Amino acid sequence: MELIFEKSRPGRTAFTLPHCDVPEIDVADVIDKGLLREDIDLPEVSEIDLIRHYTRLSQRNFGVDLGFYPLGSCTMKYNPKINEEVAALPAFTELHPYAPIEFSQGSLRLMYELNRYLCEICGMAAFTLQPAAGAHGEMTGVMIIKKYFEKKGEARQTVLIPDTAHGTNPASSALCGFQIATVRSDQDGGIDINHLNERMTADVAGLMLTNPNTLGLFERRIEAVAEIVHAKGGLFYCDGANMNALMGITRPGDLGFDIIQLNLHKTFSTPHGCGGPGSGPLGVAAKLADFLPVPRIVKTADGYGLSDDCSDSIGRMRSFYGNFNVMVKAYAYIRSLGAEGLTRAAQNAVLNANYVKERLKPYFDLPYDRPCMHECVFSGQRQVKESGVHTTDMAKRLLDFGYHPPTIYFPLIVPEAIMIEPTETESKETLDAFCDTMIRIAEEARENPEQVKSAPLTTPVRRLDEVLAARRPDVLWKG
Repeated sequence: MELIFEKSRPGRTAFTLPHCDVPEIDVADVIDKGLLREDIDLPEVSEIDLIRHYTRLSQRNFGVDLGFYPLGSCTMKYNPKINEEVAALPAFTELHPYAPIEFSQGSLRLMYELNRYLCEICGMAAFTLQPAAGAHGEMTGVMIIKKYFEKKGEARQTVLIPDTAHGTNPASSALCGFQIATVRSDQDGGIDINHLNERMTADVAGLMLTNPNTLGLFERRIEAVAEIVHAKGGLFYCDGANMNALMGITRPGDLGFDIIQLNLHKTFSTPHGCGGPGSGPLGVAAKLADFLPVPRIVKTADGYGLSDDCSDSIGRMRSFYGNFNVMVKAYAYIRSLGAEGLTRAAQNAVLNANYVKERLKPYFDLPYDRPCMHECVFSGQRQVKESGVHTTDMAKRLLDFGYHPPTIYFPLIVPEAIMIEPTETESKETLDAFCDTMIRIAEEARENPEQVKSAPLTTPVRRLDEVLAARRPDVLWKG
């Protein structure tokens, strides 16, 4: 496919500006010459060529509306279009951020009620909707942990993070000045309780636990873990990015967690990916509520408002009040499904993941053979040993069959990892077609390994040198 610059022909235009009816001036007379840019080298194409080029380009994109997206770790599920329509209502999209409170009552009420719904779903005393994404919510939570111990006069320096955690957990903790200590997993894929007991000292501010973890497994001894952390005065943090497996079934607050961040753009509608927008609300237990960011949405006798009345707050985390359109979609998602619907969604997500696990485990190594939650994790080590075919080769081969590959090589504790998350919306027929394809690729790896190693074979762009592309990306047009 040609680049838009290769279609360019001198003199062709896609748009003609109307005649200028104001006097022209030389901008060099009124602007510092050092601030002036050179002429922009834009392609010269007709309107029809422009439309056709970008339409063809868009048809080469893959998305959840086109096919199965078993990404894993980052939930990429189909979200109802009604939520998009609600978020696009003019009353929401045309509300100016600086509009007076009396003109913003509907939006404030939506955020207030969403806050209360999330508290009920997660078993927390209070939530903030400010954080702009999951990792931003994480950092907000770690900042609260830091300020909590500062107020107590305790200079705790360390945050514990299991080896099955999301990769942003260490980064969020380090940004807040904490040292990181890793807690090992045991043979069942949960926290090694003995190692946790060794690591959990009076210097530890908290434990950040992803539950379900990145192996797709629920922490079976969650209450014992909470007791160990709390016995040393630490705070228990839940990375709630995988809440899609738990909503309506169990509440993190009831399991002993003091803090949880959610990803509205994964669990509660709004397709995840492409850089945003996201939303990472943070919920806390009652003892931490005073540390939440301000302003806070409050309900008064006159309606709804914003309050800055909290001396212990960590301050503002986001301009205005966060990514509002994502909140609208989450609100519509929760209201339309209701309590029973949220529970069914989580149950179906878990059912689908276990179905995929059982169908594929004869063909791929399964490091932890126990019931999984929202996702299952295989290893491609068998294929490496038998024929030299790696996980990345099989992921590339999936492209030839029209599937977006699952997450690979993560979690790091599983060699040649293949992480598959089918989500709740996929039918049995879709899952069977995907599993049949995975089985076919496993057979190809054994019988015709060079074909798999050469994949993809049918895509517009064949296999790239990934190392070279990462180190020397070619992103500029040189005519």
